[in-house]
Amino acid sequence: MRSNIIKKISLSGLLTAVITTVTFFPVPVPIAHGYVNLGDCFVLLAGIILGPSYGFMVAGVGSALADIFAGFANYAPATFVIKGAMALVVYYISGHRSSSGRSFRIVLSGVLAELIMLIGYFLFELALYGAGAVASIPGNSFQGICCAVGGCLLMLTVSKSSVLSKKLDLR
Repeated sequence: MRSNIIKKISLSGLLTAVITTVTFFPVPVPIAHGYVNLGDCFVLLAGIILGPSYGFMVAGVGSALADIFAGFANYAPATFVIKGAMALVVYYISGHRSSSGRSFRIVLSGVLAELIMLIGYFLFELALYGAGAVASIPGNSFQGICCAVGGCLLMLTVSKSSVLSKKLDLR
């Protein structure tokens, strides 16, 4: 029992660092004339493998730290809530207890989580900037699509492997 808690805390620290790092360093996307960060891919992964409480905290803290380090501290509280909510959606919708139809539920959870990101940031920016928040929709949509695809592939790969399932007993 104690060993599992130590493993869960260690994995939580590692995933927090990964989320912070991949969110802080965006990947250039020439087709979109911009950048995309891969943080949400690991936010989704945290939700599926760490469970609701650890997943929420890891996703929220890792993403909020990236905002702070990047100079967007005013976004950190909203990011904490939005990314944590994304991890919760993934955990509860992905069917953490049942294997029947799990692949479909994983994809659905990833898409719904990215919709939470899109709507959450729109509402936050609406409060900050008013109608100017509409300008962020295309960029956040592209970010969401990229991370929904990447995150779902990552979650499907991890869920089908036995690396995390029985050896760590993370939930």
